[in-house]
Amino acid sequence: MVIYSCALCSQRFKYSIFLSYPLILILRRAYNEFKIPRLNLSMTKSWPKFIAGWVISFLIRLVPFRPPNIEPILGIQMPFSKAYGHAPAFLFAFSNIVLFDLLVNKFGVWTWITALAYGFLGIWSAQYFKTRKNSPSNYLKFSIMATIAYDAVTGLSIGPMLFNQPFMAAVIGQIPFTLLHLLGNCSFAVLASPLIYRFAVSKRSFAGAYLLNLKPLAN
Repeated sequence: MVIYSCALCSQRFKYSIFLSYPLILILRRAYNEFKIPRLNLSMTKSWPKFIAGWVISFLIRLVPFRPPNIEPILGIQMPFSKAYGHAPAFLFAFSNIVLFDLLVNKFGVWTWITALAYGFLGIWSAQYFKTRKNSPSNYLKFSIMATIAYDAVTGLSIGPMLFNQPFMAAVIGQIPFTLLHLLGNCSFAVLASPLIYRFAVSKRSFAGAYLLNLKPLAN
């Protein structure tokens, strides 16, 4: 009886292997048809890295005696906006500005103006880099446009609207401020933004590795 049972199990095992073989061939064929045997450079979302970028930006702004127009928000925001899109890019800068002013007890109407302006720079950045490569030149171009637009909106509105500053006085006072702002943002854009994208946003991955190291079937 024992010998008969063993023989029966062996026969069923061989029969199962025989029936499974065509299925294995079909699965191999399907897999090899849809594989992409090359190295892909793709964007990946890592929320811990996103939060780390936000925290680093926030901490740098807390450095004592730091000039107010030397700050890293735009330089860190640009590479993240390329991968994360419009809403996260908006919140990155908006929340950074609001929470910073609350922490240092400088919250006011100007906080909403600067936070919204920087938030919309994030939306613009996400749209701008949607079709552009990760390169220092692209980050430099955008940082110049974004800095001038931001300073024009905030610098020429907060003083005249909230503190009755003459408009021409605001324009004259804004020129050296914007020049230093451009120096800081452009430096971050060229030196930091490409590295942030490379190490915190992009990833290299192999796609289409053969299942169980099997070679593709001959055509």
